[in-house]
Amino acid sequence: MHVVVVESPAKAKTINKYLGSDYQVLASYGHVRDLPPKDGSVRPDEDFAMSWAVDAKSQKRINDIAKAVKGADALILATDPDREGEAISWHVLQALRDKKALKDQRIERVVFNAITKQAVTDAMRNPRAIDTPLVDAYLARRALDYLVGFTLSPVLWRKLPGARSAGRVQSVALRLVCDREAEIEAFVSQEYWTILAKLLTAGGEAFDARLTGLDGKKLDKLGIRTGDEAEAIRKFLDGAGYAVTSVEARPQKRNPQPPFTTSTLQQEASRKLGFSSARTMQIAQRLYEGIDIGGDTVGLITYMRTDAVQMSQEGIQSIRREIGSSYGDRYLPEKQRHYATKAKNAQEAHEAIRPTDVSRRPKDLARSLDADQAKLYELIWKRAVASQMESAEIERTTVEIAATGGGRSAELRATGQVIKFDGFLTLYQEGRDDEDDDGDGRLPPIESGEKPKKTAIETKQHFTEPPPRYTEATLIKKMEELGIGRPSTYASTMAVLRDRGYVVLDKRRLVPEDKGRLVTAFLESFFERYVEFDFTASLEEKLDKISNGDLAWQEVLREFWQEFSAHVDETKELRVADVLDSLNEILGDHIFPKRADGGDPRACPSCAEGRLSLKLGRYGAFIGCSNYPDCRFTRQLAQSNDEAEAESDGPKVLGTDPETGLEVSLRSGRFGTYLQLGEAGSDGEKPKRATLPKGWSPDQVGLEDALKLLALPREVGTDPETGNPITAGIGRYGPFVKLDKTYANLDSVEEVFSVGLNRAVSLIAEKREKGGKGRNAAAELKALGEHPTAGGPVSVKDGKYGPYVNHGKVNATLPKDKDPQSLTMEEAVALLEAKAGPAKKAGGTKSKAKASTSAKKGTTSSKSRSTKSAGKTAGKTTRARSAKTSND
Repeated sequence: MHVVVVESPAKAKTINKYLGSDYQVLASYGHVRDLPPKDGSVRPDEDFAMSWAVDAKSQKRINDIAKAVKGADALILATDPDREGEAISWHVLQALRDKKALKDQRIERVVFNAITKQAVTDAMRNPRAIDTPLVDAYLARRALDYLVGFTLSPVLWRKLPGARSAGRVQSVALRLVCDREAEIEAFVSQEYWTILAKLLTAGGEAFDARLTGLDGKKLDKLGIRTGDEAEAIRKFLDGAGYAVTSVEARPQKRNPQPPFTTSTLQQEASRKLGFSSARTMQIAQRLYEGIDIGGDTVGLITYMRTDAVQMSQEGIQSIRREIGSSYGDRYLPEKQRHYATKAKNAQEAHEAIRPTDVSRRPKDLARSLDADQAKLYELIWKRAVASQMESAEIERTTVEIAATGGGRSAELRATGQVIKFDGFLTLYQEGRDDEDDDGDGRLPPIESGEKPKKTAIETKQHFTEPPPRYTEATLIKKMEELGIGRPSTYASTMAVLRDRGYVVLDKRRLVPEDKGRLVTAFLESFFERYVEFDFTASLEEKLDKISNGDLAWQEVLREFWQEFSAHVDETKELRVADVLDSLNEILGDHIFPKRADGGDPRACPSCAEGRLSLKLGRYGAFIGCSNYPDCRFTRQLAQSNDEAEAESDGPKVLGTDPETGLEVSLRSGRFGTYLQLGEAGSDGEKPKRATLPKGWSPDQVGLEDALKLLALPREVGTDPETGNPITAGIGRYGPFVKLDKTYANLDSVEEVFSVGLNRAVSLIAEKREKGGKGRNAAAELKALGEHPTAGGPVSVKDGKYGPYVNHGKVNATLPKDKDPQSLTMEEAVALLEAKAGPAKKAGGTKSKAKASTSAKKGTTSSKSRSTKSAGKTAGKTTRARSAKTSND
């Protein structure tokens, strides 16, 4: 018997069908070990030794694998063919060795780029050992991310209340978004004019020519600045004579783009399909792991985490055959095309993303795929096939025209293009990041020396525009150009920026929140080196050298840590006043915009004597008056002074709910803007309220939007298996769909109102497949029975940060070296009593009598103490959670 270990159950299911009864395929469900989210998990003083922990869920997986391996001849590690996949195999092997589950079994590592029978069986015939340099590169990256998170995040908490953890790559990505926003705010629009001549050829056919030069001088984009200038030129051109000075037709070839890499797939799916990077990778994972096609589970695409643009010879040959049979020999180049990777820090080479079997055309799979899967598969299929097709042949014509009259001269140009042969364009054309269009159409026949007739002169006013905000696609493209991060982690980086409230999506554009701008300004002021693009890119290059075996991973960490830790130590003496001075300076133009009347933007609008400045409170930053406490004027960072004053005048009425007849109003509260339906009842009943989602501007919310929000959660439909309702709503962690106690995240707030039953069922199934439970649910690992003195069940549960013993409202963490399954009732009671303290020891006569008296009197003292204790515990948990960072 051979035991094969892969990451996911879907992958295991597919591979099980390809291998015979001599193989047992098990899933590890991703990583089985991780660094515990607490200090000391990485120890620089011990040459960066790491402590790895196995959570309860992963322990069960390891136990299952260990049991299967016990009587096996071989353990075959078949995780994904990238750095993370190599690390998962290494972790599984180490965990099994720690359990002493391995004896004489043969250990093999196999990789395959596609989950097809041929690819899997070929891989099984060509095993290798675990790639140590790849594992070393993973260790270095994981240690770096941990050290930055656990060292820098506490500095943020102390000096910048309300801020969360600062990830190594995520902070640099956030800086890009914030820098772009600062560019937009600092941009000064300039007026300019363009002039177009409407002309007729000698044959009477119309065409347009654009003014490019005047009186012997070339005109640039801003050459004509005012309407008066444009009008003077229009009058001259209106009475001028025209003559064609040259006609030049140049043949051009447009070559196809290479097949997709991870990055280009995310970019193109964003541009053409509107998918977030996370959604793209989620769908691609399903296509890779296998889809049921006529009763047979088949992997439809090759591995989707790759920087390579090359395809295997087998893949190229099959695509060329498809081109010849479906499009004809005219569309098939004489020689196959070869592409080279241009991206900085290209990840260890894999094949580009392509269909595993190109004969499975998108239209043939329409019934087997859901709508989003079908769209993404079609995109991948077309791009891969087009990459081996013949170039498009285009003839581009440029006509130069002279205009003279009244002692003046001008040059005009008409351009046009004709596609002589569409080539790959018959199948695929890459999307654009902007909405610009060169507008070159077909020109009529024009001869040199011809004198076209003028029919009209058009002048048009324009204003220069600031650079556009990043979309996920353009930010990923920029990060790739700079060599920041990894394409395989871009999706998680985008998600972290949104989840931490650092950015919001507005019409698919990334807009930095004030919290994100504060963090970036703080890091640029006091940790500038660590958010520099070149520094981050150079660190990625070193990680690549580790994966190539050219550098020792501890050597890279030593070099980084020596300088970084010294820099962090220097900030211990940093005063909050220094932080505020720096942030007020950097963000001054943003938080104190110029006033329309030219007045002082920092003058307090309430007392007229104080000065406004950035303040730090328990819940984050806000704007306050220097005359506090005499003047208590405050406003949120995102507000103007006028908006803050307007809010103090009372709620904004949006209209009346047609169903209830109650008034719908927009109000401001301590935690931001919210909607309210009606007023509080005379019996104290609270009116229905809904918080305004992130990214929604109060100025743009109308009655229709308000009613939709107040109607949440909405019922999407009924689960076909259980008959229970599936709802969609917006919660603390963003938009979601929910079935029973299972929550699954949605990509955007807008999707809450449009998500259908099929997508909701699919998301919930995927969440459950990954082991998702209710947000506050904890899995029971072992039931110990009734408490011997106080009564009530005692059990061992699996928490987010490790196993713990529970009795009523008391939770006590298990020691690190304690196996949850071996815990006895006596040990559990001792842990619970130590956690509760002497006054609350279960079974204490005095404690029970006191509790009984309190209950009879209806006092709330115990509840108050419990609440305070819970608050402290929650605070500690929040801090631990916030510090946890990944490859973001």
